[in-house]
Amino acid sequence: MNKGMAAFWISLLILIVGGSGASWYLNNHTGSNKLDGFAQCLKDKGVVFYGAFWCAHCQKTKAMFSRSAALLPYVECSTQNAQDQTPICKEKGIKSYPTWKFPDGSELVGEHTLQEFADKSGCALPQ
Repeated sequence: MNKGMAAFWISLLILIVGGSGASWYLNNHTGSNKLDGFAQCLKDKGVVFYGAFWCAHCQKTKAMFSRSAALLPYVECSTQNAQDQTPICKEKGIKSYPTWKFPDGSELVGEHTLQEFADKSGCALPQ
C-alpha cells in the first residue's frame, strides 16, 4: 500500500472515530434529550416505575430513555444490601422488576417498548 492510500485510510478512520465520539458526547452531555417531554408526561400523568438497582431489565429500560431516565418517576425498591425490599414497594405489592403502575390501577411488568408506554399512558412519543 502506498503512502497516499495509507493516509486516506488513516484519515477516514479518524473521521469515523471522531464523528462517533462527538455524536456520543453531544447526545449524553448537552441540552435536553428528545425523550425529556415523554418522561415528564409519564410522571405528570401519575405513572410510577418501580425497579431495583441490580435489575438488568430495569437498566435496559432506563437505557431506552437515555439521559431522560433521570426524569422518570422511578422508585427504588431494593435495600442497599440487595437483600430486601423497601417498605413502599412492599406496600404497593411489587413482586418483580421492572413494574410500571398506572393511575387506573393497571400495570406493566418486565421490559416493554416506548410505544407500549405511550399507548398505555396516553403520552405522545416525539417524532
